[in-house]
Amino acid sequence: MQEELNQFERNDVWELVPCPPSQTIIGTKWVFRNKLDDQGNIVRNKAKLVAQGYCQEEGIGYDETFAPVARLEAIRILLACSCFKNFKLYQMDVKSAFLNSIIQEEVYVKQPPGFEKFSRPNDVYKHKKALYGLKQAPRAWYDRLSSFLLQNGFIRGKVDTTLFVFKKGQDCLLVQIYVDDIIFGATNDSLCKKFSKLMQGEFEMSMMEELNFFLGLQIKQCQEGIYISQSKYTKELLKKFGIEEGRTVSTPMATNVKIDKDEKGKSVDESKYRGMIGSLLYLTASRPDILHVVCLCARFQSNPKESHMSAVKRIFRYLKGTIQYGLFYPKNENFSLKGYSDSDYAGNIDDRKSTSDHVNF
Repeated sequence: MQEELNQFERNDVWELVPCPPSQTIIGTKWVFRNKLDDQGNIVRNKAKLVAQGYCQEEGIGYDETFAPVARLEAIRILLACSCFKNFKLYQMDVKSAFLNSIIQEEVYVKQPPGFEKFSRPNDVYKHKKALYGLKQAPRAWYDRLSSFLLQNGFIRGKVDTTLFVFKKGQDCLLVQIYVDDIIFGATNDSLCKKFSKLMQGEFEMSMMEELNFFLGLQIKQCQEGIYISQSKYTKELLKKFGIEEGRTVSTPMATNVKIDKDEKGKSVDESKYRGMIGSLLYLTASRPDILHVVCLCARFQSNPKESHMSAVKRIFRYLKGTIQYGLFYPKNENFSLKGYSDSDYAGNIDDRKSTSDHVNF
């Protein structure tokens, strides 16, 4: 907790002032969590001071809040690109990123619980910079980081605005941003070292290290290519939904069963069903083999029946036997884009609609 408050002092985040009579004073609270590595081991304990931003009023306490973040598809494209260009990807993160971003609005917060000034107990902190929990904090941080990169010769992506490109002669440096996590790689390794030095000169950063765990994706970079999986996340899901025991199945969906509305079936808990579907949808980032059946089961979230729950549990039993499955991006392969499409022609039992889709390699 003291380390967190020391960050506030170093970044000149706030100043203690008498409580203004006409301003809304936002509460603060401490949030504690353990930071885990890709194996689930505790790396370090973290304490974060968070503003209770739900007290803010739109138009008074904040205006624009939208901040773009990298999509998982963009991360996968970057991995494929690094294989084709044959360069290694690295990762860094900005320590207490939001504390570096300047906010335009007047924001006052209460003194942190347990760290009140005895000589000035009724005073409040006026913010010069953003704090986690404030509605405008993500937007302010994105503006701060993107303007810094643009000033240093980077070009922002037109489709993906979290991608920044730096070119020097024939060499190219790619930088992808997800809030305070940054992954990057270059055709010339010296560009990566210069970028790391540039960031450390402006922000307090973690050490540059090889990319191995990002947004729940376990990433292994080797001579043959890049392998990504979500085995840690899969194990957590099996434990969460109590499907650690029991037999496994070889396919995610029974080929002889058609899933329909089943209006005469017995209803099941909607919130649990939706939770299972949402968890599985995130898993499809590295498991396209379950994508079709998960999307099929997702159609019945408004009124799930026992037959639908059985189909979802079958997916989990399939995952139990295939925990280590993932995606492999081989090096020195042809980088041509191939697309396939298909349709099942009136395959829906309820309304005879066709399901069509496409896949790109």
